[in-house]
Amino acid sequence: MPTRIIPLVNGEFYHLFNRGVAHQPIFSTNRDYQKFLLPLQYYQLQTPPVKLSRFMQLQKDEKEYLLKELETKGKKLVNLICFVLMPNHFHALAQQSVNNGISTFIKRATDSYARYFNTKHERVGPLFQGAFKAVRITTVEQLLHVSRYIHLNPLVSFVVRQENFIQYQWSSLQYFLQENISQNIVDPTPILQNFSSKEEYKKFILDHAEYAKELEKIKHMVID
Repeated sequence: MPTRIIPLVNGEFYHLFNRGVAHQPIFSTNRDYQKFLLPLQYYQLQTPPVKLSRFMQLQKDEKEYLLKELETKGKKLVNLICFVLMPNHFHALAQQSVNNGISTFIKRATDSYARYFNTKHERVGPLFQGAFKAVRITTVEQLLHVSRYIHLNPLVSFVVRQENFIQYQWSSLQYFLQENISQNIVDPTPILQNFSSKEEYKKFILDHAEYAKELEKIKHMVID
């Protein structure tokens, strides 16, 4: 992965994103999306106890126990705040915990998924379009805006309809709005602590939906 001219700084939040080579799809089935979710969770850990391939062979209760242990005792590369997986790209919002944490996390997760994807499709070569992009978040207002932008992506890109938007499986929005979700892929606290309730955050998202869709239409008209 190319060296960055501007280093990523510990404790800072970053908007991270990348897309498929030549804008080609990187997810085409539910299984594809699922295959990217586990690396997003597992490779947040600085020193995973076993290879991901070995971890996947464990029984469900063994996996859950190990992940819970690591959540409380393991050192993290990053704190993943939110994400969305789209047909040809992904977005994430993360806070770096250790030196080179974000770069190591993204490399491990995307390399793992690329190996699966290339094997499945009998292809070779890079799956993602060069180095991932990283934009530093400088204010709380920007942090909230980026989380909303990420969560609105499936709706404004017309991947899902309004009535199905909240239930979109491949976004962290469900972890922000629902109770008692067993998997702790993300930590919504840096966002939700700025709202009085989860319902208020939901309103913050949905109140901007129509405006965001109109902006997306204009953008595509200009590009086309």
